[in-house]
This record gives sequence, C-alpha cells and structure tokens, in this order.
Amino acid sequence: MTGQRFKVGIVGLQPGRSWAARAHIPALRALSETYEIVGVANTSLASAEKAAAATGLPRAFADVAELIAAPEIDIVTVTMKVPHHLEIVKAAIGAGKHVYCEWPLGNGLAEAEELAALARAKGVLGVVGTQARVAPEIEYLRHLIAEGFVGEVLSSTLVARGRGWGGSIPEKKVSAYLLDRANGATMLTIPMGHTLAALRDILGEVAEVSAVLATRRTSALVADTGETLPV
Repeated sequence: MTGQRFKVGIVGLQPGRSWAARAHIPALRALSETYEIVGVANTSLASAEKAAAATGLPRAFADVAELIAAPEIDIVTVTMKVPHHLEIVKAAIGAGKHVYCEWPLGNGLAEAEELAALARAKGVLGVVGTQARVAPEIEYLRHLIAEGFVGEVLSSTLVARGRGWGGSIPEKKVSAYLLDRANGATMLTIPMGHTLAALRDILGEVAEVSAVLATRRTSALVADTGETLPV
C-alpha cells in the first residue's frame, strides 16, 4: 500500500495480559504498511506511561478525551471492559473517528444499536472484533461447506467449556466483574457471542431461536482473597 498510514490510538492497555497487548499490538505491527500505533490512553497518565514504555509505543495520552481529540488519530481502538464501551465509543464517533471495539459492542442490545446508529449517522466506520470469524479453521470450514464438500448440512452440534467462568477466579480485581451480569460481560455475552458469530458465518443466518438457560454454578471462589462471590 502506498500513501499515508492509518493512525491508531488504543484505549485500555495492560502489558502482558490484556487483549490489546496480546493481540491488537502484534496484529497492527504486522500490518505496519497500513497502520501506525500513535499511543495509548488508560485510566490515568501514569498507567498509560507505564503501558507505553513496556510496549514501545511512542506516546501516552493524559486521558481518553485527549486521545480522542488528537487530530492525528484516525482510529480509536477500544479494549476496555464492557461497562465503559458506550461512553468511549460514543465520544470517539462524536469526534468523527473510526472505531474498532472489542466484542461485545455495548452492555446489552440497546447500547449496541445506539452506537451502530450513531456511527451510521456520522458516516464513520465502526468495527466490532469477534475472535473466531477469521480463524483459519473457521474460514476453511466455511469454504468446505459452501463448496458442497460435506454435502447438505442438516444438523450441527457445538460443545464448549466456560474456562474462566468456572468455580473459581484467579484475582478479584481482574475477574470479579465477570460474575455480575449487570456488567454485560458473562459467559453468555462474551464467549457465546464470539462462537455464534463464527457459527453464523459457517452455516448462514439464524432463522429461529429457542433456548434453555441455567446457571449451574451460583458462586465462585476468589483465589487471591479466599472469599466466595455470587454468580
């Protein structure tokens, strides 16, 4: 690609553990002819400076508002926890920035629809990142089915496990918010959402839905504090 690269600002970067550090930065650097990471904004300047230094980013913004307002930023990448998505994405769209937001876009359908409508009205590009859709295995399976290799698909079965949504969590500060469905970050809204996005790409649009949902674990042990929290 020739011409000016897209300038990206990342909101929410924890070196060594966050999706921004483990996935977004390596991917953007692998596409360096198209994208340039300008800097990062966290909940404080000190946190942003620490993250920028650890990951070799050129700039730490004082706060999210400063990053969004920066004229050199073309794309705002939102990698904060779900309860913060609405405020940050709305501000970025209002400033005329393109947005890449981690799934789920909003805390519930109403927030997601509001943000999608705002992006359309503003004429900016809004992208919601789901993890499985462009995995090589998923793309290969989609091609096999589309080409008729497996014949007509009459039924399918999907089996999954909850991993971090089990009977314990490692750290209260990091994971406790996942236990409260009011935060919009549950096993149903996050991993199930990623999975359904891939399933839809493989098998096509969903025509009808019925479901039975049960919370089989009603409490979780917090490993670092020893306390038990409700799920």
